[in-house]
Amino acid sequence: MPVLTRLIPSPVSVDIAAGALDNLAGLLADQRISSSGRLAVAISKGSGATLRERLTPALPGADWYEVAGGTIDAAVQLADAMRSGHYDAVVGLGGGKIIDAAKYASARVGLPMVAVATNLAHDGICSPISTLDNDAGRGSYGVPAPIALVVDLEVIRDAPRRYVRSGVGDAVSNISAIADWELSHRETGEQIDGLAAAIARQAGEAVLRHPGDCDDDQFLTVLAEALVLGGIAMSIAGHSRPSSGACHEISHALDILYPRRSAPHGEQVGLGAAFAMHLRGDGDSCGLFAEVLARHGLPVRPDEIGFSTEEFVTAVAFAPQTRPGRYTILEHLDLTTDEIRDAYADYVKAIGS
Repeated sequence: MPVLTRLIPSPVSVDIAAGALDNLAGLLADQRISSSGRLAVAISKGSGATLRERLTPALPGADWYEVAGGTIDAAVQLADAMRSGHYDAVVGLGGGKIIDAAKYASARVGLPMVAVATNLAHDGICSPISTLDNDAGRGSYGVPAPIALVVDLEVIRDAPRRYVRSGVGDAVSNISAIADWELSHRETGEQIDGLAAAIARQAGEAVLRHPGDCDDDQFLTVLAEALVLGGIAMSIAGHSRPSSGACHEISHALDILYPRRSAPHGEQVGLGAAFAMHLRGDGDSCGLFAEVLARHGLPVRPDEIGFSTEEFVTAVAFAPQTRPGRYTILEHLDLTTDEIRDAYADYVKAIGS
């Protein structure tokens, strides 16, 4: 009987450690990503610009590009600016918006991309998807996943705490997303990639069950690894299903309906995941989600991030429209606005908040 195998798309190098940034030049050379040192480094005006002075001596052949933000226009402009540079690779240095713009730009010009994360806000640091703002609101674009990832825990410790805690919400939401995928399999026959599901679920569980917090390097390492594994799970599956279900539909709805007031992605999907667990009738998981989110300073009610109950109810009702064809607990229950309002009232009572 033949032995059947498949290749797993993954980065050639993942370096998560205190001081990892100091080894960036060595990593690029050792992995033959850039032997010549010809690099295009995309940075933000914030954390990336702060680190430029520190990295310039180690990357003498690099050209530095300041990216305006996480928009499709900024990503296209970055790609156009890099075309004549004859680079070996692109380095995205900053938060999620800069990394997503760099992923998109590198795909457009056909160069490998190295992600150097300065916060742990969401799993985009290693995913095959760029989420970028466009004229219609916000879009998700398929791109090659980063060829290497660097997370310096010393840099993460200096990041705004809100944008580190946010990653907790994105990581634990995997568990809700997998529950939706399994529901779709039972109800619609949608195929599940068991390996992708296992990796995404265990990444979420590792964060959910860890007793530490964002002041603890051990916890930060687990969180960073979970976000990496979430990205790899999406690469294996070939789509975002391992990490995106009703939780993300609710977050996308908040982004579309209230674009100037949306909170960090991980905060919104964490809240969405807790509410989705309640809709499934899984009181134990809902309670655990709410407890863990609250312990990390993440919202468990929409008013904690500036949305009224009615706005949240409206977003939940609108959420299925954000991912046509995706089947989650929201599509399965097909609740009316009044039923969503009642379900939310029950959720607040259930979590004791």
